[in-house]
Amino acid sequence: ADPRPHRPPDPRPTSGAVVVTEDPASFWDDRYRSTPLRDLSWFQAVATPSIELIAELDVDPLSGVIDVGGGASPLVDGLVDRGFTDLTVLDVSGAALASARQRLGSAPVSWVVDDVTTWRPDRTWDLWHDRAVFHFMTDPEQRAGYLRSLDAAVAPGATIVVATFAPDGPERCSGLVVDRYDAEGLVAALTERIPARLLMARRQTHTTPWGATQAFTWVALRRS
Repeated sequence: ADPRPHRPPDPRPTSGAVVVTEDPASFWDDRYRSTPLRDLSWFQAVATPSIELIAELDVDPLSGVIDVGGGASPLVDGLVDRGFTDLTVLDVSGAALASARQRLGSAPVSWVVDDVTTWRPDRTWDLWHDRAVFHFMTDPEQRAGYLRSLDAAVAPGATIVVATFAPDGPERCSGLVVDRYDAEGLVAALTERIPARLLMARRQTHTTPWGATQAFTWVALRRS
């Protein structure tokens, strides 16, 4: 079995066609503009799994936190409510970030429109959070680009939280093929370039807006 990952499929796929895109920004902008947020497969009213894990890891509200591929996720809302003041959301879709920015108003959040595989961070963060981006890195060059950005964005002692589709999760999201991971495979992929030790791993089931369930693998690592 393939030990690698997946990401949530989009609203009730209507065909089995595989989507190939060389312009991820336009692709994801279209997804966010053409589909109401509450109808996207990855929609959460509250980012409960992420918030609970961050609380378990005892992340200080003064920590710098970056939500990679955060899009219009409510995670940043939850962290603002909990007193976090150094927050960054990175996403390739400007449309997704515009939606979140409008919702949060003047909250202390930096919004970065960029592709994580080519992004060059100008600082480091204490917590890297990624829910359902890494499993789109199906090409070795994509994964290498993602890991280069991760390497540059987190210093020793930083916490890395990543969630992907589990081995029995969906095989595609929005028509895009994804990789699926168990905890062992995900840790191996993330530590290919960056030395880190496992803090915790868990399985989580996400329910889509139309009631389907999707299995996720979550891992939390501490960079050595």
